[in-house]
Amino acid sequence: MEKENATLLTEFVLTGLIHQPEWKIPLFLAFLVIYLVTIVGNLGLITLICNDPHLHIPMYLFLRNLAFMDAWLSSSVTPNMLVNFLAKSQIITLSECLIQFFSFAISLTTESFILAAMAYDRYVAICKPLLYPVIMTNALCIRLLVLSFLGGFLHAIIHEIFLCSLTFCNSNIIDHFYCDIIPLLKISCTDTSINYLLVYIFAGSIQAFTCVTILVSYTSVLFTILKNKSVKGIRKAFSTCGAHLLSVSLFYGPLVFMYVLPASPQATNPDMIDSLFYTVIIPFLNPLIYSLRNKQVIDSMKNTLKGKVFVS
Repeated sequence: MEKENATLLTEFVLTGLIHQPEWKIPLFLAFLVIYLVTIVGNLGLITLICNDPHLHIPMYLFLRNLAFMDAWLSSSVTPNMLVNFLAKSQIITLSECLIQFFSFAISLTTESFILAAMAYDRYVAICKPLLYPVIMTNALCIRLLVLSFLGGFLHAIIHEIFLCSLTFCNSNIIDHFYCDIIPLLKISCTDTSINYLLVYIFAGSIQAFTCVTILVSYTSVLFTILKNKSVKGIRKAFSTCGAHLLSVSLFYGPLVFMYVLPASPQATNPDMIDSLFYTVIIPFLNPLIYSLRNKQVIDSMKNTLKGKVFVS
């Protein structure tokens, strides 16, 4: 009987961000604008890089794929969240829930690896400038991107397989605004100890690997910049790395507040706020950061707006 009851739970209810009806329309409009700007900004950045031969270098190859992952990440969560703001019932089926989590896990993990690859690219460009064309070849860049996507896929598929083995009978209320793995594990009536272990092992290892890669790369960059006596060279180096450093800080900053600093007693659901930052705010900010803080991108945008034809 318990097994039969467990299999009946194939539909779930997402609690969403808020419970006050008066806030739903304003938040719907706000997040709709954010989502549209996110998609237009990231797809515009991809188009700009593809159309300008001057941007066909490793740094912008990684940036183009980062913009693609930002659009993917936001699209995995935001459209369903917007629908739930207006819907009377925030119901999602088990299959839809698993698909949403799979898409979210791929995009977030792949973006972590791409940020690490971008940090390595900046390390080689600034610390080993003479060897940069030899080391950062197109073949190496493509391999790094393939490995990033492969890592994201494998990470997502491992969790997806073990999620599919669970049954749900304790509750059909998911205390979140999208289907994430921890809220799903909390309402499972099956033993989830292996699932939690996999989350800690794989998610922790990926975060540690990418964080260490980024920290080592930019520590080396910082020492190299400080050794440079040329003010012009220092400004150019900081200009080149500034946008990426800001993006990385925004990406990994919430992890510090979530896992290192103690949570505020007044916070109702810090995990949900942290997830909102990952899925909505960062994909929205990244194209603005890389456009406004990058002279080559700004020049390319000006030339495009002026209707100039790019020549190699």
